[in-house]
Amino acid sequence: MVDYANEALSIHKQNKGKIHIELNDKLDSLEKLKLYYTPGVAAVSMKVADNKALLRDYTWTGNTVAVVSDGSAVLGLGNIGPEGAMPVMEGKALLFRHFAMINAVPIVLNVHSADEIVAAVKAIATSFGGINLEDIAAPICFEVERRLIEELPIPVMHDDQHGTAIVTLAGLINAAKVTGRDLNTSRATIVGAGAAGVAIAKLVKEYAPAIKLTAVDSKGIISNKRQDLNESKLTLLKLSDPIQLNGGLKEAIKGADIFIGVSSPDILSQDMVRSMNKQAIIFAMANPDPEIKPELAKKAGAAVVATGRSDYPNQVNNALAFPGIFRGALDNHVNRISEKHKQAAAETIAALVEKPDFDNIVPSIDDPRLVSAIARIIV
Repeated sequence: MVDYANEALSIHKQNKGKIHIELNDKLDSLEKLKLYYTPGVAAVSMKVADNKALLRDYTWTGNTVAVVSDGSAVLGLGNIGPEGAMPVMEGKALLFRHFAMINAVPIVLNVHSADEIVAAVKAIATSFGGINLEDIAAPICFEVERRLIEELPIPVMHDDQHGTAIVTLAGLINAAKVTGRDLNTSRATIVGAGAAGVAIAKLVKEYAPAIKLTAVDSKGIISNKRQDLNESKLTLLKLSDPIQLNGGLKEAIKGADIFIGVSSPDILSQDMVRSMNKQAIIFAMANPDPEIKPELAKKAGAAVVATGRSDYPNQVNNALAFPGIFRGALDNHVNRISEKHKQAAAETIAALVEKPDFDNIVPSIDDPRLVSAIARIIV
């Protein structure tokens, strides 16, 4: 059995991280030096100064994204700070380059208020063609993304929200097919009231407006009887089925068709799965340990089980979506990633699975069609 922890520590230390910068051309003559730097670069600088819209054409900004985090919600590790976030941001940069040939620069910020994060990103934004926000805790992440979208002329996306939501919807589209369901007549329980949970609820509700949603947090069902709801939980309340239940996950999941978990390990029991409708769909996406192990969910009668892990079928991985979305936004000079883009991306990902089955509802992360197929619809 591979010891992934020690192997990862060894390879990261050996390589001093995962990314580095390369030149687009060999600097193999003095003539090239004169073209790329002085005196030639002055002409390029004046050209861009006279017409700022040409920056993307004459510099790397046309193919470069900043991956920005404050380290407040890193993977399943929590608030481990900007230093702890850096290896993950490097990993995101690696995925951008490997899958979409996009340059990505990890930026970790040692500030944590919405005002400070927004100010820092706005101050550096001219150097980039897009901003990928990552691992910023709710509810601050909602304000940060909203303000940056409004105030910057380049695409901004918080991948923990929208990448997760896009791939989840793609998987649900195919899970509904293989279990003979219509999402509009289904009932789903969402556990987790953070960035991902809210984004999933919004996108699923936009795709299937009549779906009945029940949201659950660590204190129980999010209902209008609760007096402790913050902004993100109030958003979930608005998206929830008007028939309010009382209790916790046990009560919320009884008779449900779909479970969507973006919360904590091992909170979903086999008895809870048995209380769901037949051919139940389970998306247990807590990382690295899911809300229920897939083999236990299957034994309890679940038909489709998805996780965020690569060692089980049906991996709901943001890397299915974000490289293609930013590839399309950069290539097509799209300044804002819209809700229509997100829904179209989910439908595109789902359609790449030509014959979905219980253990095959999303494409493989290395499917060579993914990036180009998604990029085409980001216009």
